Amino acid sequence: MSPVLRRLAVALPAVLLVLVAGAAPAWAHTELESSNPAADAQVATAPTSVSLTFSEQVPAADATVTVTGPDGTDYAAGPASGDDGTLAVPLRPLGAAGGYTVTYRVVSDDGHPVSGTVPFTLTSPGPGAAAATPAPAAPEPTAAAPQTAPPTTAAAQDDGAPVWPWVLLAVVVVGAGAVFALRRSRA
Repeated sequence: MSPVLRRLAVALPAVLLVLVAGAAPAWAHTELESSNPAADAQVATAPTSVSLTFSEQVPAADATVTVTGPDGTDYAAGPASGDDGTLAVPLRPLGAAGGYTVTYRVVSDDGHPVSGTVPFTLTSPGPGAAAATPAPAAPEPTAAAPQTAPPTTAAAQDDGAPVWPWVLLAVVVVGAGAVFALRRSRA
């Protein structure tokens, strides 16, 4: 093997490693770190707002957040606001007890949209339930009233397609090209 090819065989993997390691932060999409109410929380008192904390700053102007109740009504009372990676959305008075879902869509620093949901359960009717048509009373639970859980990571999140298969494919193609070039130079 010629000295030039030997140097190339040693330098190529090192250059690829530096390129892949240096580009890794650019591949990272924002992630939901916590929410209030927390994912899957049992909430006794209806919240007046929801907040979502992300792993990087997300522009509130590009964010869409809805809070859907058990009857399908959107309880968000305005657009998302905030800074430093935390978005807050005011809520209209929540209605019936039951499952609520916070659905969000934000844009990462790298321009990719990130979306997901945070479900929580309102265990007692909210103040908006009085304005709605009264429903038959549900039997009272016999267990102690559940407490609001501290903010935790969200239950579902869609970050799009993973990048690592493309990186692996690029490394294999470049490696195969180097092997091909080395074999061809020997012939």
